[in-house]
Amino acid sequence: MPKYDYRCEHCGQFELEQSIKDDPISVCPTCGGAVQRLISRNVGIIFKGPGFYVNDSRTTSAPACNNTECNKECAS
Repeated sequence: MPKYDYRCEHCGQFELEQSIKDDPISVCPTCGGAVQRLISRNVGIIFKGPGFYVNDSRTTSAPACNNTECNKECAS
């Protein structure tokens, strides 16, 4: 489940785990004060496995183009 950042007028900033389908809360669960949902910061995405970056080691090189009519450099 995703976590959302909220700011309470009295308690300050806190994080709440909610379903994507849930509506944003408007009342602080701690003190009952008004809250505002904050814009989330960037999420760090981690790609695991080979082939995501140019500098990844590859087991085989790309095949040469066997098309005799092709005048362009291509990887197929």
